[in-house]
Amino acid sequence: MSTYGQFCPVAKAMELLDERWTLLVVRELLKGSTHFNDLRRGVPKMSPALLSKRLKTLTRAGLVERTEIDGRTSYALTESGQELAGVVDALGAWGVRWIGNLGDDDLDPHLLMWDIQRTIPIDSWPRARTTVAFQLDGVAPKASRWWLVVSEGEVDVCDFDPGYDVNATVATSLRTLTKIWRGDVSWSRALLDGSAAVAGDTDARKALPQWIGQSTIAAIPRPA
Repeated sequence: MSTYGQFCPVAKAMELLDERWTLLVVRELLKGSTHFNDLRRGVPKMSPALLSKRLKTLTRAGLVERTEIDGRTSYALTESGQELAGVVDALGAWGVRWIGNLGDDDLDPHLLMWDIQRTIPIDSWPRARTTVAFQLDGVAPKASRWWLVVSEGEVDVCDFDPGYDVNATVATSLRTLTKIWRGDVSWSRALLDGSAAVAGDTDARKALPQWIGQSTIAAIPRPA
């Protein structure tokens, strides 16, 4: 590990945290991912070998605890790792306020749907199994169709038709859905200007913005 050669605590912290992907791995652990494959879903462009390397580094540094039960490995943040929650939240708030431009390479339907799956307000959904389909423009055909299924308090995201009756269908671009999820654009604005459309019965169309909601960063005020 390279060093800055400074006694400054910021410099000492960055010696560990400024390696590529490290803070994003911490972000995923803070969001509740505990298994390797779930962590990979949150950093899909990170190679498995590099993810394994970063987890080992964080474990040696005392930020992550690795446990193995019945042959299955899990990872969890230690007390020092949990204290990074404020750092990650502050970086997220700063980034959404001051770095708003999204390039095409920043758009990822797999990461977006994974984040939606683990963040949607389940209590807002009907108790009966409910399925929402997404038709996304601006992506390869094999990544343009998604299904979100909520049943008995469990959420599943499928990139294939699960075979259930669809209650509502969202048609929009990947960029627009990403901006809605980030809070750059509201559901009401996107539906009003036609950049997003919802098909389905009347109750489902009205409830869908509340069903999906927005990410936790959406409420952060932007500069005037």
